[in-house]
Amino acid sequence: MKKQISAVLLLCLAFASSAMAAKDTPAMPGILANSRYVYVTSYDGDQFNTRLLPDDRAAISRVQDALQKWGKLTVVYRPEDADIVIAVESRPSEDVMAVYDGRSSSQTYLWRVMGRGGLQKSETPLVTQFERAFEKIAN
Repeated sequence: MKKQISAVLLLCLAFASSAMAAKDTPAMPGILANSRYVYVTSYDGDQFNTRLLPDDRAAISRVQDALQKWGKLTVVYRPEDADIVIAVESRPSEDVMAVYDGRSSSQTYLWRVMGRGGLQKSETPLVTQFERAFEKIAN
């Protein structure tokens, strides 16, 4: 009985945290609504940079995998082919995911989310927030 109560409580907490995450998702600018191609990199370089931290390289790979599974955007491997550039950073204290206009030379991000464990192995809640925000502007 205690195990069942614990399982129900954990399930409720999971639903509550996902609802809070959805509520806290920042709005994405409409300029990105027609984007089709995305390039994923880190602030310290692309995934093939030998000096890149392993955590950042893994975060790039996780974001690419999640976006490919989602299927709304096509992942490209050259920034000049991208409508959107996503820059990630994975640190023990906090993960960052920021979206830039791939057709602009501006270094100002258009959308950004941060969170502890946001780009980790088992789940990528920052990508989920990106997907929700993108779907809102694409419809």
